[in-house]
Order: sequence, then C-alpha cells, then structure tokens
Amino acid sequence: MTTENNNTFKLSSVELIQFAWKKRKQLLIITIIAAVLSIIASFQITELFKSSVVLFPASNISVSQALMSNQLFGGQGLLTFGEEEQAEQLLQILYSDQIKNRIIEKYDLLNHYDIKPDHKYKYTLLDKKYKKQITFKRTKYMSIIVSVMDKDPETASNIANDIAGLIDTTMNNIQRERAIKAFETVENEYVSLSDQINKLEDSLDVLRSYGITDYESQAQVLNSAYVTALASNNERAINSLKKQLDVLSKYGGAYVSITKFLEYEKEHLSQLKAKYAEAKVEAELSLPHKFVVDYASPAERKSYPKKSVIVAGSTIAAFLFAYLVLLIMDIIRKSSKK
Repeated sequence: MTTENNNTFKLSSVELIQFAWKKRKQLLIITIIAAVLSIIASFQITELFKSSVVLFPASNISVSQALMSNQLFGGQGLLTFGEEEQAEQLLQILYSDQIKNRIIEKYDLLNHYDIKPDHKYKYTLLDKKYKKQITFKRTKYMSIIVSVMDKDPETASNIANDIAGLIDTTMNNIQRERAIKAFETVENEYVSLSDQINKLEDSLDVLRSYGITDYESQAQVLNSAYVTALASNNERAINSLKKQLDVLSKYGGAYVSITKFLEYEKEHLSQLKAKYAEAKVEAELSLPHKFVVDYASPAERKSYPKKSVIVAGSTIAAFLFAYLVLLIMDIIRKSSKK
C-alpha cells in the first residue's frame, strides 16, 4: 500500500513538471510581463528614508530630594537610568497627543503626507499615516528607539530629534502644573506663619517695654529683693519692688505663653522652610527625563521600498498563480472530455 502511494506521488510530481514544461511559453511570457510590471511599479513607490533616536529613561527621583540630599552622585540620583516602569511611562508620553500635535503642526504633516484638506476623514488618515511613519519601540535593555520614515531624509531626522526633545517639555509641563499648586500651598502657609511670628515678636516687644525680659529670673530676683527690703523695713525699696512685681504679675503669664508659643512656631517655620525650598525647586527647575544615546542623522540610503524583494516576490507569485490557473484549466478540460 505504501509502495503504491509512493509511486502515485512520484508519478504526480513528474506530471506536474511535465505540465510546466509543456506550458513553458505561456508561463515564461506571464512571468516576464509580471517582472516588468513589478519593476515599473517598484519605481512608482515613494522612497522612504529612516532615521532613529536611541534613548534611555531617567529615574523618577524627586529633583528637590536629589539636589538637597547626599545622593546626588550615588544611589538613586539624577544620573541613574530608569527601569521598566520609567520606560513604559516614557512610551506613554511618546504616544501622547501633546507630542503628536506639536509635530503635526510644526511640519505641516497634513500637506506633507499629501492628504487633501477637504477630505471627509482627513484627520483619521493623518493619524494612520503618523502611526505608520513614526514608531516607538522598547528594547530588552530598557532603551527606547524612536524611528521616523519619510520621503525626505532631513525631515525624518529632524522629526526624530524633535520628538526626543519634546519628551522633556511634555513631562515637565505635566509635572510643573502639579508642582506649582503644591508650591503655592506651601508658600501661602509659610507666609502666613511668618506673619504670625512677626506679630508675636511685636507682642513681646511691647511686654519688654514694660520691663519684662526674662520672667523666671526676674521673678526670682525681685522676690528675693522684696523679702530683703521687708526685713530691713526699707519703704522706698519696698514700694519700688512692689510696682515691679505687680507689672510682672500682670504681664508675666502672657510673656511666658507668647515665648513658648513663639518657640514652637519658629520650629514649625524651620520645618516649613525646608518644604518651601523643596517645593520651589520642583516648581521652577526643569531637568531632562531621558538620556539620549544616539541622535538621528539624515540617512544616505533609502530604507523602503526594497525593489529587488518586490520584483522577486511579485514575479514568483505571478508564476505560481499562472501555473495554478493553467493547471486547473487543463484538469477541467480533461474532465469535460471524459
């Protein structure tokens, strides 16, 4: 049974080869025509040049913490590359409408991609063309490759470099909006507390004008002197010391309360000042969010189309299709005769 099947297969293969030889003229003509047409078609396809930027994401460490700590040049400092999470965040920024719209506007891609302004779905076509010509890919090394295909090599490299530059602008704008609100909140609290401390200082100045400079030591000294004056029956000293003790008794409690509260508020202000400085740095300072390894440069050779591949593929496909059609027609013809 096996031998019989093998013989049938061999016979069928031979018949297929014989049929191809029999129809060699038709197949040759069709193949030549397909080759010529594919060559002509390949020259009609717009040539595209490719430029790429290779970059790494930076770590997400807080700017203020990095600048105001001892980790500036170590640990999770500003010079540390980001990991998978930062790479994914960077990809989301690259796909954002903020970057896309800036590039579309700057390079007038609607006209550059030959999309008619009056087309009903012009923006849909533009979006598809943009996503096809401009791609972003994350590598296994956590780097990001920004690739741009364009009919003009200069435009391709410029777009790729501009996209890389817009990463920092976009991320800083997103973060700055939140940082400014945080800074304004801390600033208002800092100013309010500073005003309150100034008022407390003014109150202490008033109390000092009454002769109260240090309640505890003054009370101890005056009481001791008053007891001595009583013992020596010194009326003049008694009256003078009694007046001072009355003032101390009247305003001493307020002096102690204000002094302790002022001490607490100054400590709070010191802590708030550090937060204020951090918030100010976050709101005002803009740092890169990526490390560029390779900037894009104009390509010297086209990347698309590969004319040899197009011609070879089209010619082989035309040959096989013609062979299949002729074979089916021959089988039908023989079947109709039987």
